[in-house]
Amino acid sequence: MCVVCGCADNGDGAAKTHDHAHGHDHDHGHVHVDPKQGDLHFGAGAARVSVPGMSQARTVKLEADILGENRRIAQQNRRHFEAHGVTALNLLSSPGSGKTTLLCATIEALKRRAPGMDVAVIEGDQQTSFDADRIRATGAPAIQVNTGKGCHLDAPMVAEAFGQLHSHDHHHGHGQAPGSLLFIENVGNLVCPALWDLGEAAKVVVLSVTEGEDKPLKYPDMFAAAELMVLNKVDLLPHLRFDVQRCIDMARRVNPTLEVLQLSATTGEGMDAWLDWLLAWTRPENDSQAALRARVAALESELAQARAALEG
Repeated sequence: MCVVCGCADNGDGAAKTHDHAHGHDHDHGHVHVDPKQGDLHFGAGAARVSVPGMSQARTVKLEADILGENRRIAQQNRRHFEAHGVTALNLLSSPGSGKTTLLCATIEALKRRAPGMDVAVIEGDQQTSFDADRIRATGAPAIQVNTGKGCHLDAPMVAEAFGQLHSHDHHHGHGQAPGSLLFIENVGNLVCPALWDLGEAAKVVVLSVTEGEDKPLKYPDMFAAAELMVLNKVDLLPHLRFDVQRCIDMARRVNPTLEVLQLSATTGEGMDAWLDWLLAWTRPENDSQAALRARVAALESELAQARAALEG
């Protein structure tokens, strides 16, 4: 898990494990062996992860310390966003799911649907500014955050990036108008980013139909942490063996309250329901009302798709 593998190191070496090279602090009690096939499950212990040279107890302690500090800064981010009238949404997915294409299409659609809304983007990748450049081409401000060897964004990174939006004197994404949206496009990874609170109002996991419908069960932490699953690239369904209902059923086995929207960022199919969901989160209401409106929008979209399938 990235919490203890070193990519969350804050410079003092606290997150590294190399100081236990002798292995005397290592235990094997957390490994589950399937008696029939011999398959190994290293997530069966208390820490739900195996770290060479580190006991389960020490791993749990280290993870709690690191994530605790991250949560403290995430809460500061949350207060900062709220003070500026910003709704921050954390977009998560594997690489190639179409997050950036979806964001570009969303920004253009919001210009027509909600022309007074301020939208900004924080882009997370290991290297390059390709995605931030694509966002900037739409006219929306974007700050690129390159994580190097890191596999996720964390709350301190987001805090600094949000500060950069201010220092560049952008008139978007930091509360110049009520109902501002800040999209945080996380590093493409269906594992580590699920753990990290960035101060967002909601996590949105984007799953493309080209990835296979079993991903929610293979990567359950991500889907358990999300409020919404966007099933993207549905225009490709005629060319694939992808069972949409099976995918939704698997996702809701992990997270029974997960909302689901089906859309194509390329053709525009389903975009209206996506915009409804977004705008529900930006209304000046309490969180429960916003969540309820978003849930209604998602259910209405599912009902319309079911009716279309029956009529077809």
